[in-house]
Amino acid sequence: MIKVKICGLTTESSVAQSVRCGASFIGFVFYKKSPRNINLNIASQLSKLIPGTVKKVGLFVDPTIGDLEKSITKISLDYIQLHGDETPDHVRRIREIFNIPIIKAIGVSEESDLEEIEKYEEICDQLLIDTKPSPNMSLPGGNGAVFDWELISNKRFYLPWFLAGGLNSSNVCEAIRVSGATQVDVSSGVEISAGIKDNLRIADFITAVKKRV
Repeated sequence: MIKVKICGLTTESSVAQSVRCGASFIGFVFYKKSPRNINLNIASQLSKLIPGTVKKVGLFVDPTIGDLEKSITKISLDYIQLHGDETPDHVRRIREIFNIPIIKAIGVSEESDLEEIEKYEEICDQLLIDTKPSPNMSLPGGNGAVFDWELISNKRFYLPWFLAGGLNSSNVCEAIRVSGATQVDVSSGVEISAGIKDNLRIADFITAVKKRV
């Protein structure tokens, strides 16, 4: 069964819809430059709507230990997702301090980018393979851009991993077929505008994954 992660949720309605439709992971973005950035107090309230069967993920970009401590104290996160330029040493320190599983995002645009994966395989618990942002993109992820899935079609991964980057209900089945992904992550692909999730698109995306041929 392919697992779905819906990332960047900010409302009760979108959280409830994601849970109802069968998402396995729900992500909250704690990055002030993102249109999906969420206040800690709001995230804490929304997290109470999420059953234990659905994993809560906090997304951070180059966080300090203090940033993480505030969030983890407020919300019982199941995973920390690191989506910045965190070095392997910094990732290792975060994992040792907080003892929470870590998902590390790796940006890919060409084959040489896959070398980054090896640096984190012995440190992290999961990986998220995303489209590497171009110089004109201000965000490290959630840009709605797709990379060439063939780049990872024959890649052997030693950790569980998510496929991300420009996925939506129209292309996710092909993305899974080509890449071999068993977990997918979507954010902008279920939005009507930047940061505004649409319940119908959430349902369509999860249904497409579940009913793929």
